Amino acid sequence: MPDISIIIPALNEEQVLPRTLVELQIVRGKRVEIILVDGGSADNTVQCAEGLIDRLVLSTAGRAVQMNKGAEAAQGKVLLFLHADTLLPKQLVQLINEHMSNNVVDVWGRFNVKLDGRHFMFRIIETMMNWRSCLTGIVTGDHAMFVSKHLFERVGGYPTIALMEDIAISQKLKRIKPPVCINNVVVTSSRRWEQAGIIKTIIKMWSFRLAYLLKINPSLLAKKY
Repeated sequence: MPDISIIIPALNEEQVLPRTLVELQIVRGKRVEIILVDGGSADNTVQCAEGLIDRLVLSTAGRAVQMNKGAEAAQGKVLLFLHADTLLPKQLVQLINEHMSNNVVDVWGRFNVKLDGRHFMFRIIETMMNWRSCLTGIVTGDHAMFVSKHLFERVGGYPTIALMEDIAISQKLKRIKPPVCINNVVVTSSRRWEQAGIIKTIIKMWSFRLAYLLKINPSLLAKKY
């Protein structure tokens, strides 16, 4: 039985997923399983994962729904939720084990983020993302959140909302205990900033987060997102 289940929700990610899965092969099998949860991709996402994952779960689209389905299928004591375009540190198993006590029922945390873009603004963005996460106890998907399966089930998993599910589950988890902040980095794609514009993306992300905190319905936010 694996110690860690890496759960990757994906939808039309054939361009970025293969690299992520190839990088994961170094930890795969070392008491680590890889679960891909496909949300109905119209491209070759599923096909490009053949031979590189331990389990394929088919789901309706929606990150919260997909991640919950992956958690249901997972056999590991620790669940790690990973974006399809994010690379984990090669010493993943050692890093998580170092921060796990003998009693893993109430442990959760995240890694620092490094964006793969070269623009100097990305250095500022990633620094602010890491500071904000540790100070507030809010962990977003870019940080590769990990959580003991017991604790995940204790809080009821991800709320099945259309957007901001990462913030919602963080709010529940941090009421129990603050997250473990691992300084080692996960490298994630800067494509959303590069495609939409750095400043525009920052404003958009913070405006959506503020709207959620002001209790705007996540379904309405998702339509605008």
